[in-house]
Amino acid sequence: MRNISFGLKKFRKATFVLAALSFLIVNVSKAQDVVEGRTLFKSKCASCHALDHDGTGPALTPKVNELEESFLIPWIRNNVELRASGNKQAIEAAKFSPSEMTAFPNLTDDQIKNIIAYAKAGEPKKEVAAGAGAVKDEGVSGLSIAGVIAIIVLSIVVLVVLGRAVKMLERLILEKQGIEVVEDENVSLATGLKGLFKNKKFVFFSVLCLVIVLGSFGWMGMWETGVHTGYQPTQPIKFSHELHAGINQIDCQYCHTGAFKSKNSTIPSLNVCMNCHKNVQARTDDGLISPEIQKIYNALGYNPDTQTYDKTKEKPIEWVRVHNLPDFAYFNHSQHVVVGEEAIRKEAGLKPTDPVCFACHGPVNTMEEVYQYSPLTMKWCINCHKDADISGKKNDAFYANVIAAHEKIKKGEKITPALLGGLECGKCHY
Repeated sequence: MRNISFGLKKFRKATFVLAALSFLIVNVSKAQDVVEGRTLFKSKCASCHALDHDGTGPALTPKVNELEESFLIPWIRNNVELRASGNKQAIEAAKFSPSEMTAFPNLTDDQIKNIIAYAKAGEPKKEVAAGAGAVKDEGVSGLSIAGVIAIIVLSIVVLVVLGRAVKMLERLILEKQGIEVVEDENVSLATGLKGLFKNKKFVFFSVLCLVIVLGSFGWMGMWETGVHTGYQPTQPIKFSHELHAGINQIDCQYCHTGAFKSKNSTIPSLNVCMNCHKNVQARTDDGLISPEIQKIYNALGYNPDTQTYDKTKEKPIEWVRVHNLPDFAYFNHSQHVVVGEEAIRKEAGLKPTDPVCFACHGPVNTMEEVYQYSPLTMKWCINCHKDADISGKKNDAFYANVIAAHEKIKKGEKITPALLGGLECGKCHY
């Protein structure tokens, strides 16, 4: 009799622990799928698609809810091939826009499903606090909280039901053996709760639930620590990239000259702004100069009426940095946008007319105010380095030196760090 009771209790505990762990694993993985889907969407889809309105392509959220996943996966991977196969749905879908959709043959089924999951979930609303230092904090997913609470409640219900079942079985067996069963005396709620908290099994179960809940919240919190995707501080001048890079089609390197020849992309000086805004003043209906352009004039001590500068009134514009890497991380813009441009373009699926900058900074030409588009995490960088194809760079001087070094190693000849670029200043002086 005791063996049956003991076995059922062991089965109960094992079932609960397995269910709780399975739920947490599935729940966290689903949350991660949506996060990865957002990253993929921003890097590969956002230049043509928006979630809630039509652009070059249709709004994605209503489309992914309308179409079957079995169609979306081959369509996203290679729509040209799908149309060539005679698929009527694909032929009809292509009529939305005269522009041919980019094919993404390198995306796996799981990655495409992640994009679909993000498109269905939609973009969380940004809650940027006033002031330059505000960082977007989406917090813990409501689904995660509800899921953890639900699994605990369900576990308690299962344990109560199993407990009653065990008692009923014990009673039936005792009655069958002719043993008189003594009914338990009714006790007050306070006495019952007091006895419950003296029960070591109940205390263990409660502590286990608490550890699982705190552990899951802690894990989700640590996973997002230092990830500032969507960070959009308030800038001292409301500079619109959508107006300048989008509508007016000013090339990125006209202002950010350093991105193509140095480590930093550089913030342009106000003299670059004055190349246009000495004449372009965007006056309001009452004839006043635009307040944002006036801020440029004030910072330079410029008088638009006399077209003279007063150096005693000059003061710097205190721009707030948006993309900020740790001090120990070395990133060189010129290596990526010049040397690695071809590989990055191919990996990000950019159009020939898109600046290579879009691969990391997103569709800047659609941003009224710039925000951090990519997560800039180590994983994000490493995934790009794993997937980017640089086989076409074999004739570059760097790769030629690497091949030459390997040939020397094969022959047993002397190899020095200088042969592998060890004399470059940037190796030591970041």
